[in-house]
Amino acid sequence: MTPTRRALATTLALTAALATAPTTANAADTPQHPWYFDTLRVEEMWQHTTGEGITVAVIDTGVDPTLPELQGQVLDGTDVMSDGAGYDVDLDAHGTDIAALIAGTGSAEGIQGIAPGAKILPIRSNSRSSIFSVDKIPGAIEYAIDAGAQIINISLGGPDLGHKQEAFHAALTEAARHDVLIFASAGNSAQEGNAPSSPASLDGVVGVAAVGDGNQRAPYSAHGPHVTLAAPGDNVPGHCGDLTGPACLREEGGTSSATALASASAALIWSQHPDWTKNQVLRVMLNTAERPDDQRRDDYTGYGIVRPDRVIIDGEGDPGDPDSPPIFRDWEEGLVPPVTPGPTPETTPDDSAEPAPGPEAEAAATSGNSGSLPWILGGTAAVLVVAVTGWVLYRRRV
Repeated sequence: MTPTRRALATTLALTAALATAPTTANAADTPQHPWYFDTLRVEEMWQHTTGEGITVAVIDTGVDPTLPELQGQVLDGTDVMSDGAGYDVDLDAHGTDIAALIAGTGSAEGIQGIAPGAKILPIRSNSRSSIFSVDKIPGAIEYAIDAGAQIINISLGGPDLGHKQEAFHAALTEAARHDVLIFASAGNSAQEGNAPSSPASLDGVVGVAAVGDGNQRAPYSAHGPHVTLAAPGDNVPGHCGDLTGPACLREEGGTSSATALASASAALIWSQHPDWTKNQVLRVMLNTAERPDDQRRDDYTGYGIVRPDRVIIDGEGDPGDPDSPPIFRDWEEGLVPPVTPGPTPETTPDDSAEPAPGPEAEAAATSGNSGSLPWILGGTAAVLVVAVTGWVLYRRRV
């Protein structure tokens, strides 16, 4: 994070009133209080932060800012589509639902997001979520960076980058250099060939899988080495009809919804710790994620299910070196000039010493897609490393 952005984020976080925290319904399992609110202790997190000071770019089908739950939550954005319909035009409600899952206020029976203090930067890059085109995504990423977004949410994916390989590489390189976190849906094709999905499979992008109520893996959620984290994807709020009606709960929201909740989780953590870099935010997300007893990474939920409450309420997670990425280290070092600085004589560890949690442990780990996690007991979580590759087809779900 640049000094200017870091100072602005700090000022906003210190001055924003937590009165933006909404009043939610008391009953569970409503669009204003879905099941994961209890799991993630959302209302308790709001006593510490609601995501204020953080901008999340939503690269999607547009965002309708006139919905009651999104009024005052959406910044002026852009439309990179050739039809020029406008960033505030959403023909199938996909981008609008994603934005609301992140920052919706729940007003007028609308969708309640988990980071209602965050702001949404809408970037219309597709007209329909069911017809994915990669052509406009690199430009959308670059716009988000220039507009000052700290987090980019891409709840879309497709099978082939084609002629856009170089454009994606350039855009993701700029995101890394500007301290921007990018989350993308892993795909919904597990029962239809489990084909790979882009951009979730690219270096520099955090691929997100979906779980259902009870944190069980969603059967449709694509799996593979590109999965870094998981988040709730079933029984999540959405608009089951048109946008004029009240919200509902979608039985199968999909990895699109899971990606939105991962982005919102990052917004909450970054809002509470505005001086952290993207590396530190992602590191604590990885080392506080909920894992099975064997505590190994797998291709279905990656390093685990997001638990921002463990960071915000319990103070768990070791942010580590601000300049050392927990994943994509080799990729960042290989950029010219490298994003990740090389070790200096003062920071090079003793070869005979046991790697400590942080960059030394990460550098010592392999770049494979599985293996034991270096858990540290006594209140310090593990530092995690994975290089993310692979592909998955997008299947229509929110």
